[in-house]
Amino acid sequence: MSQNDPVYLTSEGLEKLQKELEYLTQVKRQAITERLRHAIQQGDLAENADYISAKEEQGFLEGRIQQLEKMLRRATVIEHNAAGDQVTLGSRVTVIEHSSGEVETFRIVGPAEADPLQGTISYESPVGRALLGRRVGEQVCVKVPAGETTFEIVAII
Repeated sequence: MSQNDPVYLTSEGLEKLQKELEYLTQVKRQAITERLRHAIQQGDLAENADYISAKEEQGFLEGRIQQLEKMLRRATVIEHNAAGDQVTLGSRVTVIEHSSGEVETFRIVGPAEADPLQGTISYESPVGRALLGRRVGEQVCVKVPAGETTFEIVAII
């Protein structure tokens, strides 16, 4: 993904990232500033574990803030038409895995919002790519880390 590519988000995903940014800039940054102030008052910074730890945490925090700000500047909200008959970005897709008979439902989202354990998969993932543009009743064969599997699309919501 290029630095200028859009970051596709659902409205919920956009709100989640905005809240995370607000928390990090308003609450977490202030807490780290207080830790640093306290550590500096302890004296010798070269051997001050509290200071070193707080500086490292500050670095990670500022990196995450910059990442969120860049993502939000490039954010494009996914407008999903629930009445669609084709899998698109934002669709919820129910599939049956042929080998196990397991029924799964995925929501196709951008990579910034993907969380397979929560049922959201990136349109860039092997399964997401295979499902995009497909219709109910179609079967898709997908190469996954465990091998190859076939899904049948049973519903698009």
